Amino acid sequence: MLDSMNAQGTEDADDGAPMAVLLVDDDRELCRMLTEYLTPEGFKVTVVHDGDEALYALGRHHYDLIVLDVMLPRMGGLDVLRLLRQKLTTPVLMLTARGEEVDRVVGLELGADDYLPKPFNPRELVARMRAILRRSVLPEPQPGRRERLEAGPISLHFASRTASAHGQTFGLTGVEFRVLEVLMQQVGVVVSREQLTRQVLGRRLTPYDRSIDTHISNIRRKLGAVTDEVSIVNVRRSGYVLTVAEPADAEAPDGAMDDHA
Repeated sequence: MLDSMNAQGTEDADDGAPMAVLLVDDDRELCRMLTEYLTPEGFKVTVVHDGDEALYALGRHHYDLIVLDVMLPRMGGLDVLRLLRQKLTTPVLMLTARGEEVDRVVGLELGADDYLPKPFNPRELVARMRAILRRSVLPEPQPGRRERLEAGPISLHFASRTASAHGQTFGLTGVEFRVLEVLMQQVGVVVSREQLTRQVLGRRLTPYDRSIDTHISNIRRKLGAVTDEVSIVNVRRSGYVLTVAEPADAEAPDGAMDDHA
């Protein structure tokens, strides 16, 4: 169904137009209430009630954000996420049942940007949505702004929000891009989970929130596929530090004397 994704993509979205949101939830009353709440907040909401309808809509239209419930009839939200991530990088906010930690972790591992447990306050939903969109919107070119950030073989390209290593581009979600950016800005320095949560997710760290840890795991896997020179190390009870391997020492010139000879 996603094979028919229209080629114009973002051309469907006019400058200054409301942000287009696809809301996928089988609770019709909740969808009605959220649509009434989100519309005055500057969102154009399209509602579908199952996974098949979601994939069909994604194949025909561009959306700036997907709000996706895990529990859906016919095709579950995690299956929808798995399929759409094969084709699209559209940011996804998962709605999960309170206490379903497994669904949250799996959703983040599959490429969701964030999650929100039900029931929730609509104001919290709007805050999460806006935080995700801030990370995902391509920055406007500005004089003096760096075009990329480098650490060892890794380059982050801000204009395209892409990453590369040794000439090979690899995909990152908006959250993963931002996490890697924060770590690359402080190579060799431990960045706390609290700091990462505030800077990247735009909220404070709560005791059982493992979102950053899961995003780090995803980044590690993607980095490992393109280079073994960059690592993200977990410093117990402190946070994470990005390390870059020192280049191998050049071979000693012919005839060099061994100090211990």
